[in-house]
Amino acid sequence: MAASEPAALRIERLEPAHAEGVAPLSVEAGWNQVAADWRLMIEEGRAFGIRAPSGPWIATALVLPLGPAIAWISMVLVTRPARRRGLGTRLLQRCLAEVAQQGVAAGLDATELGRPVYLPLGFRDVYPLSRWRLDPGRRSATEPPPGIRVRPASPADLPPILALDSAHSGFARAAILSHLLPRAPSLAHVAVCGDGSLAGYVLGRDGHAALHAGPLVADDEDIALALLSRAVDDARQPVILDVPDRHANVRGWLTAHGAIAPRGFMRMLRGSFPPLDDASRLFALAGPELA
Repeated sequence: MAASEPAALRIERLEPAHAEGVAPLSVEAGWNQVAADWRLMIEEGRAFGIRAPSGPWIATALVLPLGPAIAWISMVLVTRPARRRGLGTRLLQRCLAEVAQQGVAAGLDATELGRPVYLPLGFRDVYPLSRWRLDPGRRSATEPPPGIRVRPASPADLPPILALDSAHSGFARAAILSHLLPRAPSLAHVAVCGDGSLAGYVLGRDGHAALHAGPLVADDEDIALALLSRAVDDARQPVILDVPDRHANVRGWLTAHGAIAPRGFMRMLRGSFPPLDDASRLFALAGPELA
């Protein structure tokens, strides 16, 4: 800690009861998280924060385990008046120490400003992605391939959703997907094969400024487009999606329906986790905080 820093600016472990208190940091940063997202991340991960001497939280960061071989770093936030004092660096180093103690790889989604910070710390680029914003409006559904039926998801679909997600993403995120399934019922859909098995799914959640559609996982791009078009067909709020840039047909569909992509990210990795290199079946991500 710098000599000029008050002793009170120590790193504390966040608890679920702190979710309401830290949520304003993501709102100030222009992010879409609500207190329910913070509570989920704090409950499932290890979250850290720094308070101002007057009491409110002024900086945060967290590590979210996504299986026995990888953890996700996110929510490295510092409120504007407290920036340029090294608080974000201290919290990031705490997260990296946590990951090192677990002996796993670390992943994150970096903004253009964050990427130069992470590269010297041993992170490498995996693939670029873009955050798309789709305004409300009715759209004709894209028909799925022959033999595939798209329908709303139900609680009974959770086990096959978890199995499909694990097979295609490499993550173990049962708690996250269990939480998301009921968050935005209008977005949650599955693509079902003739034998009853799943060929894809999409979930979503409410947010501070928009609905968030994702993750969207499917066996191929045609199934993904059918799921996406059905999920957002009757959305009465703006919808945001984080889409790997490699999926040209999804980007084309979004562009054709008036979506814009005002910002981009770089998915980055420190250490070895081969499944992260393959985004061929990940068509919309859960978000920079949930992977």
